[in-house]
Amino acid sequence: MVRVLFVCLGNICRSPMGEFICKSEAAARGFAEKLHVASAGTSGEEEGNPVYPPARAELARHGISCNGKRARRLRREDGENFDYILCMEESHARAARRMCPGASAEIVRLLDYTARPRDIADPWWTRDFAAAYAEIAEGVSAFLDYLAQSGKLA
Repeated sequence: MVRVLFVCLGNICRSPMGEFICKSEAAARGFAEKLHVASAGTSGEEEGNPVYPPARAELARHGISCNGKRARRLRREDGENFDYILCMEESHARAARRMCPGASAEIVRLLDYTARPRDIADPWWTRDFAAAYAEIAEGVSAFLDYLAQSGKLA
């Protein structure tokens, strides 16, 4: 089982979108049972809150439910309990490395798996949840391709 944690700042927009897009895409590819997928935030300010309504609405437009998801903060043990910590921005990756010292997990940006590595803009500020969805879906697809091609899902 490959254990994947998506990370953003508050765990109410981008990282839960990553979590649920990944679960949906993995199911469509027939290997959902080979992945454990979750999400967290580097900040605890949103802890316990549901997915932000515009992010939830964007997922729903694509037929993806995130019902029941509540924000949680990244914990030190996540560095050992997950194989991959996929961050939305380099600042999140730096924070995750600080919060999970000595982590065995690979801590990188989600879009580092694409042909065009970059940060994913925060739709909380841009208000462009469709663009965030598209970039996250691009990253998830590239990451799942990587896992499949490397034999990690065998």
